Amino acid sequence: RPRGVGPVTCLQVDGVTVELPAGATLLDAARAAGAELPSLCHDDRLRSVGSCRTCLVHADGRTVAACVTPAASGMTVDTVGEEVRNLRRDAVALIASALPRYALADGTPSELAEACRTLDIAPDTAAGTPGRGHDETHPYVRLDRDLCIACGRCVRMCADVQGTFALTLTGRGADTVVAPGTGGPWAESDCVACGGCVDTCPTGAIAQPGPGRGLTSRRPDPDRVRTTCGYCGVGCTLDVVVRDDRVTAVLPARDGAVNRGHACVKGRFSYGYLTSAERLTEPLVRRDGVLTPVGWDEAIGVVAEGLRAAVAQGGPDAVAAISSARATNEENYLVQKFLRTVIGTNNVDNCSRLCHAPSAAGLTASFGRAGGTDSFDDVETADCFLVVGANPVEAHPVVGARLLQRALDGAALIVADPRGVGLARHADLHLRPRPGTNVALFHGLAHVLVDEGMADPGFLRDRATGLDELTTLLADYPPARVAGITGVPATDIREAARLYGRAERPAVVYGLGVTEHLHGTDGVRTLANLPILRGAVGGTGRGFGISPLRGQNNVQGASDMGALPDLLPGYGRVTDPDARARAEAVWGRPVPPTPGMRIPEMFEAAREGRLRALWIIGEDVCATDPDSRRVAAALDACPLVVVDELFLGETARHADVVLPVASWLEKDGTFVNFDRRFQRVRAAVRPPGSARSDFAVVHAVATALGADLGCPTPADALTECGRTAPVLAGLSHARLDREGAVPWPCPSPDRPGEATLYTEEFATPDGRAHLCAAPYLPPGEEPDADYPLLLVTGRRWAHYNSGSMTRHGANLMLDPHGRLDLHPQDAARYGVRDGTPVLVHSRHGQARLIARVGLDLAPGQVFCAFHFPDERVNSLTSEHADTVTSCPEYKVTAVRLRPAGPEE
Repeated sequence: RPRGVGPVTCLQVDGVTVELPAGATLLDAARAAGAELPSLCHDDRLRSVGSCRTCLVHADGRTVAACVTPAASGMTVDTVGEEVRNLRRDAVALIASALPRYALADGTPSELAEACRTLDIAPDTAAGTPGRGHDETHPYVRLDRDLCIACGRCVRMCADVQGTFALTLTGRGADTVVAPGTGGPWAESDCVACGGCVDTCPTGAIAQPGPGRGLTSRRPDPDRVRTTCGYCGVGCTLDVVVRDDRVTAVLPARDGAVNRGHACVKGRFSYGYLTSAERLTEPLVRRDGVLTPVGWDEAIGVVAEGLRAAVAQGGPDAVAAISSARATNEENYLVQKFLRTVIGTNNVDNCSRLCHAPSAAGLTASFGRAGGTDSFDDVETADCFLVVGANPVEAHPVVGARLLQRALDGAALIVADPRGVGLARHADLHLRPRPGTNVALFHGLAHVLVDEGMADPGFLRDRATGLDELTTLLADYPPARVAGITGVPATDIREAARLYGRAERPAVVYGLGVTEHLHGTDGVRTLANLPILRGAVGGTGRGFGISPLRGQNNVQGASDMGALPDLLPGYGRVTDPDARARAEAVWGRPVPPTPGMRIPEMFEAAREGRLRALWIIGEDVCATDPDSRRVAAALDACPLVVVDELFLGETARHADVVLPVASWLEKDGTFVNFDRRFQRVRAAVRPPGSARSDFAVVHAVATALGADLGCPTPADALTECGRTAPVLAGLSHARLDREGAVPWPCPSPDRPGEATLYTEEFATPDGRAHLCAAPYLPPGEEPDADYPLLLVTGRRWAHYNSGSMTRHGANLMLDPHGRLDLHPQDAARYGVRDGTPVLVHSRHGQARLIARVGLDLAPGQVFCAFHFPDERVNSLTSEHADTVTSCPEYKVTAVRLRPAGPEE
């Protein structure tokens, strides 16, 4: 522990002087002195209960359980004496004696077996009779009841860390055993397969089936590779266990910067796609209308020839690329550099256009930078959370679990979402605005903050601007009027504003339910008004500010790297001569001064014949982009479509060249998570067949065009990026290898990154936070007699985006098809029964889904995910998009539905 930080407890353990922070236990003290004590009911992530008595020590002449006994200055502790060691040995032996013989067999990789070996307890001590049975119904979790010692660690992990409450202890006395809370098979329980129970179980009663059985994050392993999860934007640190170039298990790192030993089903278990028989392993080139396997030299030659032809016929702007939020920072940096220096165009974009482009634009306008204002670590001290348009329990489970822990510990929780999302079940207040009415709701909350004197006049005077204009606007948004627009009762609006306004350290966390609207940027800016009014941003110590939950693993980093049509690395504008000059000095090539095309403009240009070559990296745009029929038409119209992918998805089927590439577990580089932390990505296994990283592919295409992009390694690319972008100048692979995670801005190698932004001034031109007085405007679509329902789309817990990875593994057993959630009143109105197929029609297309009737939605609203491309959910969505950033309005589509016939 750092000296001089907080009060110190000083005691003697086995003759060794130990200093510990206040609040430490004797188990902490014993470990600090180098003593190894068994602790079969204890996990550092859980509250201690002291029920197993296997960590007994002598302390000042008393025999106590070390895990629940506070350390006190002046104590003398004995852990090695024969008497106390025998007491521990007897306690462990008694527990082991009730288990079957195989519990302690040679080489058994469990905490109990290791304790027995350390204490010289013979394997034949385990003499219990098997007979309580197994549950092997779940693809990722196996229960052997005969090995359960009823320590309760799994139950507490599920409740206190994950917050799912899926497990319980049943039976009495010696027959007590863990079981799913529903009483049925594990696969039919509420379990979300986070793996916490597997990781904490001390006996192997709950284990991962197959070669990962017995592997947990508690024990070191020489074959572990540390990396960062490649699914959502939380950025969990993971340890990948490898045997014979195959992933055996993926374990959450106990010292992970964000996840702290926790994970979700995707990061923990969803790596089956690595060895799927459907993985692309060699390049494909379309010959006579058929995608045909070829060698890399031929495929790269076709790409280079097509790019030359496109430039010759239409100029550099006839070429465009969609970079990837699934790719590393270094790959995104190389893609945008290739477009700008080799092709000579700014026609590069990434999928943040479809999700968080309004966050970048709105947060930049309000505060000056395109990222969240504070570190997620600050949630530990926040006393009120306003969670808006987000379902972190399913889409960002580790974040959802940490928010729920704080709420269960007493922090106020306000959830604003049309659906009864996971956190809403634990909220002090659940606001259910009609889809598309966010701006009005935020103005209603701001009205109450100002009207009831909960704004911070000193902060507004010294560090903000725009108050007069906003105050004038807010006069038109009293709670009564806002209730009429949003459907949220005026009393709830007032109560929510008071909870937020009177909290000492309030926090705002939001998701795609704020951004994916016709007026998404206005939504971000008007939501940002709340922490500005409250003075809860800018390092004031009075709040956590505002944080967007990023959807994909590197959606923040792709934009940070300049994979945008109007912005260079570090968010320098291409129209800014100084920013261009800085990049040109590093690249040795001119940078086009005119912003390029956004993704929707690329598709439009392709349909009109102006775009002649489109390179799509790691995005199944036919599944994820709105109005997908017109997207497919754009691809068919474009003379050259190149796709880098893992599987032959819908977009790849429209391609002229398909290049097999490495996944996140097969490459080297960095990602940036949702709170701006750069973290290392390391290859655990080799990609299959001849697949290459996107980094190597871009280099190969550049070489075929006679260009040298420099930066031969990902480490070189990040270093070069720092030379073009001052806010990233202090970052390097070597530094991240030493420090683990570093947030940007980080302008110097000898300075820490800025976890909390704007502690001195905001990054706007005038150094102030800018309040936004944008009026509420209606969404792009409204229900009518022909399309009376409002459809909202989003994610579910078992899958990720278009499902290209999660659908190629056992997650399909957990969630095999898409479902349409609807209220019982609507089900009755349209003759739909739970579990039956339905046809959903919009003004743009139709989709076939399975009905799920429940109370998560209000009457008149339906919800579905887009994880199954064959269901064509995004054929329903419209071309309405945010007026500032072109982000699609996925959250408001007018639809109708009816039962599907047997042939439909």
